[in-house]
Amino acid sequence: MTKLNEMTIAGARDLLAKGEITSVALTEACLSAIDGAGALNAFVHKTPEIAMQQAEAADARPAEERASLNGIPLGVKDLFCTKGVPSQAASRILEGFKPEYESTVTSKLWGAGAVMLGKLNMDEFAMGSSNETSVYGDAVNPWRDGDSNLTPGGSSGGSASAVAADLCLGATGTDTGGSIRQPAALTGTVGLKPTYGRCSRWGIVAFASSLDQAGPMTKDVRDAAILLRAMAGHDPLDSTSIESAVPDFEAALTGDIKGKTIGLPKEYRVDGMPAEIDALWAQGREMLQDAGAKVVDVSLPHTKYALPTYYVIAPAEASSNLARYDGVRFGRRAGLNQGDGITDMYEKTRAEGFGDEVKRRIMVGTYVLSAGFYDAYYNRARKVRTLIKRDFDEVFAGGVDAILTPTTPSAAFPLGSMADADPVQMYLNDVFTVTVNLAGLPGISVPAGQDAKGLPLGLQLIGRPFEEGDLLNLAYALEDRAGFVAKPPRWW
Repeated sequence: MTKLNEMTIAGARDLLAKGEITSVALTEACLSAIDGAGALNAFVHKTPEIAMQQAEAADARPAEERASLNGIPLGVKDLFCTKGVPSQAASRILEGFKPEYESTVTSKLWGAGAVMLGKLNMDEFAMGSSNETSVYGDAVNPWRDGDSNLTPGGSSGGSASAVAADLCLGATGTDTGGSIRQPAALTGTVGLKPTYGRCSRWGIVAFASSLDQAGPMTKDVRDAAILLRAMAGHDPLDSTSIESAVPDFEAALTGDIKGKTIGLPKEYRVDGMPAEIDALWAQGREMLQDAGAKVVDVSLPHTKYALPTYYVIAPAEASSNLARYDGVRFGRRAGLNQGDGITDMYEKTRAEGFGDEVKRRIMVGTYVLSAGFYDAYYNRARKVRTLIKRDFDEVFAGGVDAILTPTTPSAAFPLGSMADADPVQMYLNDVFTVTVNLAGLPGISVPAGQDAKGLPLGLQLIGRPFEEGDLLNLAYALEDRAGFVAKPPRWW
């Protein structure tokens, strides 16, 4: 029999409903797996007491009162505020911060009966593509290349690592430029970035408010559908939350995609694309055609401007959002010398509290918002963003139901391998994912193959706004045809 912590959400849900397993046993199996996986550094704030209380409550709940996630153990990215539990966004500046409130998304999960195992590692303030900017240290991919520790991707690296290593049945992530989909691709898991506004951002530490979106990270597509339904919904506390009915996403998983049209954007065939990625993309085309879909070539002409547009808009919004961390309102305050004034306190607190990548993005963002440069950079980037969204609108208006692309330009790379590189080299990891955030669209990464070293590779499907059900069904068909079942050999 499959070990309890290795089960899917759907599999565990069904056995819990039949009374064949208990949430307490399921939770204990996950807690034991977490305790034995210190080398992965995925869980950074463990909450075993809360987990066991929630599991016992789930088991005691009458059948007619059990919601969709009753007794299911999950991990929570450290970007989500959780009442009474450290919520640091992996930053030193939020050291000691324990919110007196719960984020809307996690409130929905606990309301659906889920169990909180703890908080998961991530890049500081979600700024990174490799989980190497965290105050907790690097999260480590359970997949390995020889003796080399590999990145699990970022910023939701801890979530991806925990799901891939069976430390939890699913996890929350956030995606600002690919931070759910890229880690999912590098760890052989499924990551879904919903339409902007589908899930509330209230109680999630902000990075770039017009781009951030919460989503599920799971072991398969069905679990993503189950978890998204519990996470989604309108929230009056979030002015960007959309009043749209939340359908039963799981019910949409028929696997029938006959008559669907899938677009392949020629602009995503970038210079220097590894042959393995190109071959996987071609295989994805064949898989969808085999499932009955029509595949056509499409053009998204402004794609080439996506990365520079993103790396103007995201740092600008980060500069604004992170201005509140000043040693007065939240978190730690730097030690001061006699005679230091308030400006000294601000400068020392922010210099000590923020890591190098966060400082870099704050400085870039402040620069592009400054007098004399606002129109040249920020306003121009906003205009290009509109053109990028228009490209997608025109493709969808032309009868295309979804767009197929690679998720990442490579498989997982060794931790530390880009430490001395130009930061732009790291930013290039987001080349296939940032357009989705700029356009506010839903996107999902599905594990679809392995490279020559046996490391997982993912394919991305991009859908129409608020049609996650259709997107999930396409991903379900792709998952079925790809038949990816590989798991990382246990070494930790």
